[in-house]
Amino acid sequence: MSGHSKWSTIKRQKGATDAKRGQLFTKLTREIMAASREGGGNPELNARLRLAVQKARDNNMPVENVDRAIKRATGEGEDISLTEVTYEGYGPNGTAILMQALTDNRNRTIQEVRSVMNRGGGTLGDSGCVAWIFENRGIIVINNEGIDAEEVALWAIDAGAEDVKIEEDYTEIYTEPTEVEAVRLALKNKGLQITSADVALVPSNTVELDKHSSLQILKLIDKIEGLEDIQRVFTNADLSDAALEEYQFQA
Repeated sequence: MSGHSKWSTIKRQKGATDAKRGQLFTKLTREIMAASREGGGNPELNARLRLAVQKARDNNMPVENVDRAIKRATGEGEDISLTEVTYEGYGPNGTAILMQALTDNRNRTIQEVRSVMNRGGGTLGDSGCVAWIFENRGIIVINNEGIDAEEVALWAIDAGAEDVKIEEDYTEIYTEPTEVEAVRLALKNKGLQITSADVALVPSNTVELDKHSSLQILKLIDKIEGLEDIQRVFTNADLSDAALEEYQFQA
């Protein structure tokens, strides 16, 4: 979504409390387990797991937690049966919202999602209603402080990136999903500090929102992401900078 990187930074700042961090670790653990089941427990041979482990490290998740999650998923410890589910719907002003979940109880999760959507001014839709708007892409984010963003853009393209978007505070680098790790390593080897590297759903078109509507959907997304079973939320909302700045300081 437009403002994706700034919103991600705000989420990290807002999630500094022990309760938020505990919730984040739960979601990271589930992603590591799902990735391990899908492609095996060796990060060197499993790109999805490699990204999940890197994300856990970026968020200071203890190494023993990572190892325990991999072992549980590969049959070396107590297992939890989790199913990957995608929910789709609409937010304020007809914006598209796509939610990825890992759940051990589909009925509970969809009831929780529907309740939050309805209370937040959104509606849950049928499967496929908004998925067509999004495409899977690798996204690498670098803070612009102390770097030459134009030079970084050239390095990224040379390393295999498809596109680069330079903002005032950060640079977003887009890749094929399979190339995100190679590009991340190439930039890291240049001495750059990577803010984040992930595979995400990027909208092919966006809906521009004013400050009021931006704040409304930010609150809705925050509530959805607060659900235990929800791993990630994507939207095609083009959020106003004023709303993002204001929301940063809300409780």
